[in-house]
Amino acid sequence: METIRRLFGHMRWADETILTALDRQSPADSENAKLFRHVLIAERVWLTRLEGNDSSGFVLWADEADLTELKKLARNNADGYDAYVARLTEQRLDEIVTYRNMSGVPFRTSVRDILLQVALHGQYHRGQINRALRQQSLEPVNVDYITYERTIGSATREG
Repeated sequence: METIRRLFGHMRWADETILTALDRQSPADSENAKLFRHVLIAERVWLTRLEGNDSSGFVLWADEADLTELKKLARNNADGYDAYVARLTEQRLDEIVTYRNMSGVPFRTSVRDILLQVALHGQYHRGQINRALRQQSLEPVNVDYITYERTIGSATREG
């Protein structure tokens, strides 16, 4: 369980770090914001499924993304995952979640695999955003797990 907690602590930090980088862009790059919106909506979709609710009303890709709304969504996602993971036990990681994907196709996936999907999916797209920042001659931000661990993670556990 500790690994899962750390992954989601990293996700909160990495999302906040990317938001800070997007906030510094002037003017804000709409493609980067739309890509990051996709990350946040995917996080929300999976949390909704984990909670046993229907996720069909979400739109994974949108034409626009407002930074203020993205900040609110990121905070709500992080709080939601913190609460979900806090209630989770090692035994429940192997429970099966039944859901429909965005096309309506039914699937069954373990809680463990869903949580890993959420963590890895976001990191993949954060890398794409960093690549775009570099192509725009802007400084990419370090969202590596080990950087989180060295600067934030271990400090929060030490107390």
